[in-house]
Amino acid sequence: MNQPTTGDFTKTSGWLDWYAGPSKPSFKLPAGAVDAHCHVFGPGAEFPYAPERKYTPCDASKTQLFALRDHLGFDKNVIVQATCHGADNRALVDALIHSQGRARGVATVKRSVTDQELQAMHEAGVRGVRFNFVKRLVDFTPKDELMEIAARIKAWGWHVVIYFEAVDLPELWDFFTTLPTTVVVDHMGRPDVSLPVDGPQFALFQKFMREHSNVWSKVSCPERLSVTGPKALSGEKDLAGGAYRDVVPFARAIVDEFPDRVLWGTDWPHPNLKDHMPDDGLLVDFIPHIAPTPELQHKLLVDNPNRLYWNS
Repeated sequence: MNQPTTGDFTKTSGWLDWYAGPSKPSFKLPAGAVDAHCHVFGPGAEFPYAPERKYTPCDASKTQLFALRDHLGFDKNVIVQATCHGADNRALVDALIHSQGRARGVATVKRSVTDQELQAMHEAGVRGVRFNFVKRLVDFTPKDELMEIAARIKAWGWHVVIYFEAVDLPELWDFFTTLPTTVVVDHMGRPDVSLPVDGPQFALFQKFMREHSNVWSKVSCPERLSVTGPKALSGEKDLAGGAYRDVVPFARAIVDEFPDRVLWGTDWPHPNLKDHMPDDGLLVDFIPHIAPTPELQHKLLVDNPNRLYWNS
């Protein structure tokens, strides 16, 4: 289905639209499960996309997100500010307010944000800020500005979410390890899964988590990381072993070693994908391959996200 973009916007050519017919997962989520990484886009006519954006998506509204939540069997969402909205958090805050307490948020803010604005976002349900270091998605923000923001949001009990690619971890190490808050890494720092799971690149990420107990990781987005698949498309249920098998050893290693500091999310509506658009129901079926026991599944999906996002 071709999803629309409303308002005076034209979708970026080549990016795929989210899949409107997700299957019902075979894996039954535990009661209270949280989709801890997802987004809302616009709608553009109501919440315009940022002038400085690197891409223009199709709309993906709060109503559509909450319908997916219910279809998949999640109880709550953590909505992460999308880069296409820049530091204009109105679409995010609107979704949080309309969630009836069933969503928390991660915002993007600038140095100029006021304490009153932070307080209003906190009351709406924001519990973190995101620092994006993926160069193709955002322009560079000086580290001193980011550190100043981190120091300010600590007063609200918020955390910092960092998005980067594995090859950049060495140069970002000193900055990341001096952040004064809990730090949540998006998608395991995007490892190159064509490299050995016991190789030096992933070992550095494991060292990062091992040596810094304030660091958490989302073991999400196998559809972005996978090289050999197979992909979570219609019919994947018929394939033994599930989708994105090349990502499983990496995520399993993090879940096994750090079971109390891991999160999982769909990444709906999957921005900036060109190769394929996953079936979100089949993505949920990825979970028991990386968290194989009920205890690990409960920590990953219920205990950890509720402790981080709903305890304050």
